[in-house]
Amino acid sequence: MRFASTTTSDGVCEQDFTLDDIPGVLWFPAGTAGPRPLVLLGHGGGGHKRAPGVLARARGLTAGCGFAAAAIDMPGFGDRPKTAEDERFVAEIRARRAAGEPVIGQVLRYNVALAARAVPEWRSVLDALLDAGVTGGPVGYWGVSLGTAIGLPLVAADPRIGAAVFGCLGHETLTEAAAQVTVPVEFLLQWDDTMVPRESGLALFGALASPQKSLHANSGDHLAVPRFEIDSAERFFLRHLTAG
Repeated sequence: MRFASTTTSDGVCEQDFTLDDIPGVLWFPAGTAGPRPLVLLGHGGGGHKRAPGVLARARGLTAGCGFAAAAIDMPGFGDRPKTAEDERFVAEIRARRAAGEPVIGQVLRYNVALAARAVPEWRSVLDALLDAGVTGGPVGYWGVSLGTAIGLPLVAADPRIGAAVFGCLGHETLTEAAAQVTVPVEFLLQWDDTMVPRESGLALFGALASPQKSLHANSGDHLAVPRFEIDSAERFFLRHLTAG
């Protein structure tokens, strides 16, 4: 893992890194040392490691909670080149949206292929961050929509992740992974989501095997997750990633 120089703003340090061909960014509070929890941040579809929502959550977790946070560009997003499969998917989604046709089926199929590529990458990044001494504390995961499509099988596969925030996605293709997730989960559902049917989101919440899970349902469409859910996620991670 190669780290770039660190920049600091408003008490938050930000540092780019690269692992093989995977670009990422690490955030941590300025002026503190010692072990701290780490939260992995998964961006949504069409996003990247510095998307506004990712930045807001990273700054809240570092400045507000004293945690470290890390994000990477998923395959085909951000600074990563698109494969021919990625290009075909983008073209198909644009065409279906222009024609007023639903896209959720195509998105779910693409997400399965993307997760098969991204989950091993996330695990390698976590290995490298732990080896670099970025954290000696517990690890959490936050990611909705595409972040859930990748994060749910990641959490199911990696026992080092002890708490997760998911949401804005349905049960199709994820039921098996959900049945293997037993860590505490906070799940976000947009009641008026025109992309993910409400019943599908509720079914995915029901499929989670975690004995500690809470459902946060809010009015609004797919991208209208309220700002106060950022604060709720911070409180959730403070409860489950810190002792006492």
